[in-house]
Amino acid sequence: MPAPGRRAWLAWPVGARVIVRRHLAEGGYSDVLGDLLTVDDDGVEVETRRGPVRVPAADIAIGKLIPPAPPRRGPRRQTE
Repeated sequence: MPAPGRRAWLAWPVGARVIVRRHLAEGGYSDVLGDLLTVDDDGVEVETRRGPVRVPAADIAIGKLIPPAPPRRGPRRQTE
């Protein structure tokens, strides 16, 4: 098991809900939130609401496991 910190994502189980903060080429950061599809020495792939996103290891600033998403609410009913 890797030491906490730099490559902690290597210990994340596939299917877990994660958030990954990645470095952007133009500077700054962006967060990727979703379910972990793959994890390897080269980085991670996360299934987001907009589809799968590959985050290379060199771009990972920080990340962590997070609780499952809460259930979605149904449509609101109008009251009279």
